[in-house]
Parts: sequence; structure tokens; C-alpha cells
Amino acid sequence: MDIMFHDALASLPDLRHRLRQWRWFRVAFRKNAEQVRSAFGIRYEIDDVKLARAFFNWLEALERARPYAGVARSDVIVFGAGAVLCELLREHPAQYIADSGRKDVPEELRETAEIAHFWPVGFLYTSFCISGIMTIHEQEFGKAKPLAACVDEIRFWWSFKENVADMPAMAIPFLDRIVGQEPNWMMPAAVADRLAIRGALQSGGGGSGAIAGTH
Repeated sequence: MDIMFHDALASLPDLRHRLRQWRWFRVAFRKNAEQVRSAFGIRYEIDDVKLARAFFNWLEALERARPYAGVARSDVIVFGAGAVLCELLREHPAQYIADSGRKDVPEELRETAEIAHFWPVGFLYTSFCISGIMTIHEQEFGKAKPLAACVDEIRFWWSFKENVADMPAMAIPFLDRIVGQEPNWMMPAAVADRLAIRGALQSGGGGSGAIAGTH
């Protein structure tokens, strides 16, 4: 899966702080939608009221994760992105314009185009969150998080779409799988039960700290 949308977020310095400001979050989300349209001919209408609801619900989820940022910061970054995805799927601020039409894409983007057209809104939300993970990891750790092979499999996206339809919180473990982390399928929104955090706590590592984006 080619995440060409990462470049738009990477141009924003100190992304983890900026995304916690409504103005920057809105700009970044709309820019991502415009890049999807440009790449694949998919157009969206975006409801800013629903987008704002998703944004402020996400900030509440970040507050719950705050105590664990000093324990396993990389994992909390991924969890934070999963929480965004969950809220976007719950509020659905983007509406796919079905008559937008398809366009020819380069060979290297055809797999991604198939996924985007299969689930336009899910692809929009997920690509936004993946791009956020990659950019924040680059800015904080000097390298992007690699994506797992499942991200290119249409069967994975079928399962993803079906599971989050009734339970948006399932987006969190699906995003974990995309970035190669062990998911918590039973209690997806429980930060303390994440494998990386439990492991860090059991080994005596970490301490109190602030979640990516809260300072």
C-alpha cells in the first residue's frame, strides 16, 4: 500500500502537537481527502460538525492514555491513531460521492486504488491515521513505522470493514495489525491491556509521561 499522503503531514513540523489543535486537525484531514481525490478520483463531502465531534471525543481518549506515554511511547502513538480512527468511523464526517468516477492510476498504485474504491470512507480515515503514525514516528524516533503485508490484502479490508460496522472500537486492533503490532481483540479500547504496555510495566520500565500530542 502506497501511503503517498504521508508527505502532506510530514510537511507539518511537530505534528503531535499540531494535531491536537482543531484548526490543524481539520486542515490535515481535508488535505488528506484532497490527495485521495487527486490520486484516485474519489470525492468526499466533509461535515465539519461531525469531524469536530470525532476530534473532541479523540482528545478524551488521549487523556485516558496519558499515564502510559512514559511507559511505552511508541505504542501510545499507535493507540492514539487507533482512537482517531475509531471516532472517525463512529461519527462518519466524510460522505463518499458515488458519481466521482475512476481514473487511471500508475501500476504501483493499482493495489491501493482497488482498496480505496472498495471502501472509500474507510480508506480515507485509515490512510489519514497511518500517515499520522508514520510522520510522528519519523519526527520522534527518526524512522517511520513499517506496514505489515496485510495492508495490501483486499481480504483484510473486507474483514476490517465488516468488523467495525457494528463496533467502531475494533478499528484499534485492525490498525495495530496494519503497523505490525499484536492486537487486543477482546478489549480494544483498554490502554492498560495493550501487550506493549503490559510488557513494559511488568519489566519495570517507563514511568509517568505525556501522550504524544498532549504537551
